Amino acid sequence: MGMTMTQKILAAHCGEASVKAGQLINADLDVVLGNDITTPVAINEFEKAGFTSVYDNKKINIVLDHFVPNKDIKSAQQSKRCRDFADKYNILNFFDVGRMGIEHALLPEQGIVTAGDCIIGADSHTCTYGAVGAFSTGVGSTDMAAGMASGKAWFKVPAAIKVELKGRLHPPVAGKDVILHLIGEIGVSGALYKSLEFVGEGVRSLTMEDRLCICNMAIEAGAKNGIFPVDETCEAYLKARSQRPWKAYAADPDAEYERTVVIDLDALEPTVSYPHLPENTHPARDGKNIKIDQVVIGSCTNGRIEDMEAAYNILKGKKIAKGVRGIIIPATMAVYRECIVRGYTTAFVDAGCIVSTPTCGPCLGGYMGILAEGERCVSTTNRNFVGRMGHVDSEVYLASPATAAASALTGYITDPRDV
Repeated sequence: MGMTMTQKILAAHCGEASVKAGQLINADLDVVLGNDITTPVAINEFEKAGFTSVYDNKKINIVLDHFVPNKDIKSAQQSKRCRDFADKYNILNFFDVGRMGIEHALLPEQGIVTAGDCIIGADSHTCTYGAVGAFSTGVGSTDMAAGMASGKAWFKVPAAIKVELKGRLHPPVAGKDVILHLIGEIGVSGALYKSLEFVGEGVRSLTMEDRLCICNMAIEAGAKNGIFPVDETCEAYLKARSQRPWKAYAADPDAEYERTVVIDLDALEPTVSYPHLPENTHPARDGKNIKIDQVVIGSCTNGRIEDMEAAYNILKGKKIAKGVRGIIIPATMAVYRECIVRGYTTAFVDAGCIVSTPTCGPCLGGYMGILAEGERCVSTTNRNFVGRMGHVDSEVYLASPATAAASALTGYITDPRDV
């Protein structure tokens, strides 16, 4: 039996000619990642285990993004712990204020992750990098500590689900609508410890931003990872960025999949996930009577320049509704700067929004937009669990940047085709 794309990458990294679903392997790592919340825990475990060196200071990445610039004493202490460790071991890819960005937007942008890589990160949305043809998955901080010391990680080889994309996307429908639709169809446990492998003619119509968004939320279906083929679009992206040579893997014709899910991109429409699970999906047009208090456009899911452009195209020359707080967060410093250069920042401010420096901020209920009791937010983030963005009696509705921007204008959940 042939191998899936994910299985081929894992086989190459454990030195085996082939692997199969359920097999336990010890794989070499190309990238180890942590942030300002998870890295201090990993450092504690690293020191507790008695490690005194890292396996490769060029392959370890520490990105301060959740509470940076620091919001309080505790977050400042966490960041200092990371800074001291990065300085002690000369970690080259250390990103702090001024160089910062949301980790899962920053690493692809910087070309640190590339096709064929095997990547772990102490953050569940590390699965984002499947968009560039890598195997990438989230782990705990203890695994991050072991990875920093040894350059290896244990995995159980995942079985796979084939997601066949037919047709093509029609703006303002975007990658966020694709992944919300998929999660709505298979559920938040529908791909539990499986690899979501995206194939089909429809892949060609997806931008890299679409693919990064889709893979980012693979974990919201329970998946171990999401992955796209390395096609012409991906190769052009890598040629402009990748710091290292890459290797493109393709699934064998007789690769085994547990099931196939078919999505007709021509039939998709703007989609919103209602509280309190990403699987609770509805057409945006059905939300006309749901009044909102806040809109957040940003995060590792939808904070890239294409996302900013989608918001700009709807907000330019207009004002957001009275009583709505509009919060826009470019995901990296490069995106932040490009928004200024293109005039997006001025348009956002003129529309009545605020524009933040890059941060995860409100996504995890950290800061920069916490919800009070009874408040509702339309957000381009990835999770809408109970209390995710603040009070346990607040509500988060997940949507694309276009849908979020349209909703900001009306004060109600709104299909972007209606503004």
